[in-house]
Amino acid sequence: MEKDPRTFAIIGAAMEVHRVLGPGFLEAVYHEALARELTSQAIPFRSEVELPVFYKGERLLTPYRCDFVCYDTVIVEVKALAQMSGLEEAQVINYLKASGHAVGLLLNFGSRSLEHRRLVLSPVKSAQSA
Repeated sequence: MEKDPRTFAIIGAAMEVHRVLGPGFLEAVYHEALARELTSQAIPFRSEVELPVFYKGERLLTPYRCDFVCYDTVIVEVKALAQMSGLEEAQVINYLKASGHAVGLLLNFGSRSLEHRRLVLSPVKSAQSA
């Protein structure tokens, strides 16, 4: 797997938050702390980004809202769970589909060590391009 300096920097910022706070706080605490750390490390980000969802070409009234978009290309989802179930990865994949971005990070601050997963959504070939 190629090293991605963007996700490497984001994970480093998350590790610093986890090092300072440890596990046990609510997700909102980690979200705010990560926003401060991203700022201090000059990592560009937008917080609480609304992502439109389309059904058969029509925009639905109900959007997704992801925790962060860093570098205008990386979706970042923050969790504070004792154990992840797999549904969290599906959530990030859906954020990638809705946003059109290819790379997402799932960060879980709820365990003894920071858990992080890098998810990459491959472009889907349409029937016309095959």
